[in-house]
Amino acid sequence: MNAKPDRIIIFDTTLRDGEQSPGATLNVDEKLTIARQLARLGVDVIEAGFPFASPGDFAAVQKIAKAVGTETGPIICGLARATRQDIQAAAEALKPAAKPRIHTFIATSDIHLTYKLKKTRKEVLAIAPEMVAYAKSLVEDVEFSPEDAGRSDPEFLYEVLERAIAAGATTVNIPDTVGYTTPAEFGALIRGIKENVPNIDKAIISVHGHNDLGLAVANFLEAVKNGARQLECTINGIGERAGNAALEELVMALHVRRQYFNPFLGRPPESEAPLTNIDTHQIYKTSRLVSNLTGMFVQPNKAIVGANAFAHESGIHQDGVLKNKLTYEIMDAQLIGLTDNQIVLGKHSGRNAFRTRLKELGFELEDADLNKAFVKFKEVADKKKEISDWDLEAIVNDEIQQAPDLFRLELVQVSCGSNARPTATVMLRTPEGEELTDAAIGTGPVDAVYKAINRVVNVPNQLIEFSVQSVTDGIDAIGAVTIRLKHNERIFAGHAANTDIIVASAQAYVNALNRLYAALQREQNQTGEKPPAGTTV
Repeated sequence: MNAKPDRIIIFDTTLRDGEQSPGATLNVDEKLTIARQLARLGVDVIEAGFPFASPGDFAAVQKIAKAVGTETGPIICGLARATRQDIQAAAEALKPAAKPRIHTFIATSDIHLTYKLKKTRKEVLAIAPEMVAYAKSLVEDVEFSPEDAGRSDPEFLYEVLERAIAAGATTVNIPDTVGYTTPAEFGALIRGIKENVPNIDKAIISVHGHNDLGLAVANFLEAVKNGARQLECTINGIGERAGNAALEELVMALHVRRQYFNPFLGRPPESEAPLTNIDTHQIYKTSRLVSNLTGMFVQPNKAIVGANAFAHESGIHQDGVLKNKLTYEIMDAQLIGLTDNQIVLGKHSGRNAFRTRLKELGFELEDADLNKAFVKFKEVADKKKEISDWDLEAIVNDEIQQAPDLFRLELVQVSCGSNARPTATVMLRTPEGEELTDAAIGTGPVDAVYKAINRVVNVPNQLIEFSVQSVTDGIDAIGAVTIRLKHNERIFAGHAANTDIIVASAQAYVNALNRLYAALQREQNQTGEKPPAGTTV
């Protein structure tokens, strides 16, 4: 990638590192939906996955490469360990992309060499350039990462980077893999690389960092000041452990404070030119999409995209904002695409108006998915007088996230009250088409519903998370429910939205159970067996 030296390249790894968040597993179609929105957002590089990791990851990278990796679209990147089989898998998956990139990595810190790789520095010095050269023989654009660079011996790091660049790496990425460094240390590390790697001018310096100490964004901004020109980040900062540097925070920090950062990029301080290619008006929409599809809600006080980011409760703040927004707001909410809910559709709206508004919101559905979403829209419109954009997003995302249609919820009915024992009756249709009904008593209506469903499906699981979020304001708001189940150390997520949160809770639970059941079905089918419906698998 021939980048201008005065521009920051945004490398999004939501679909690779972000998806590694516990419970945030996405299917192929969900990944493609996010990839299309990332392209609209204007990211320069999409790290679509780790092709060698699983057939699902391979298929997702391949599908994204074909659908999003066009001549005018972003670079599509696949991750690979510094092994031939990983690199070959990445190259195969990336073939449909007009601009493919292989991102290969090997650890360089002594703690990783000793306990994880069980290799010597000499061995790593040989492997790194050999694998970079192999990747270079398959694609032109190669990125190399020395894993755990933040805890590596700088002199050894310089030597590894020099050899990787000589072998053909066009980008060298410096990861703070465990989120250990502080801004001053990370800035000094980048500066040391610029000063001590002889051929560093032949590659772009990139950074990747985790937020274990809450310093990822600060570390990245310090890295920019010292010569980093690519930032590897995720939407909403999701990722392993405490997550990654958040794309929206980095982009808006560079935008709002561009006069401060301009000189570090060789620009006049007064320049108003943007420092990234990001269309900031797409930020909020992208944040909501990723939150909805992963089931990872954004905390209200989250910078830039949190519900309270532009809210003012203090009387002094309210008075100041009413007089002049600049008194307490450093950016305009409209800049990130946050506007007042637009009431656009009602129960008399037709399919064409529905399709048109969805396109304006960034959703392009196949006819079958559109039909299902339209039916759901009509159901909601009969219950709600006014349908907002946020309602439409919830309806569509609920359809996009549907699990394999194995068990189907046909009926849920509850009885509860202050002096009553919460009781639920459910009817489910099994994968074989049989209707099964059962009832249960619980500590509350949702607990009773889940116990009744478990009696029907009879698949062992542990409910580890249950969350409800209102999509819009008002007594008739749609409630979005996300749950996570654990089975044999694996986590399965379920999501549903409905104006009735009891119904949404039941649908979300069945959604997660279907994902769990489908996974067990695939595993047992490999051995020639099939889990019978209604029995323990």
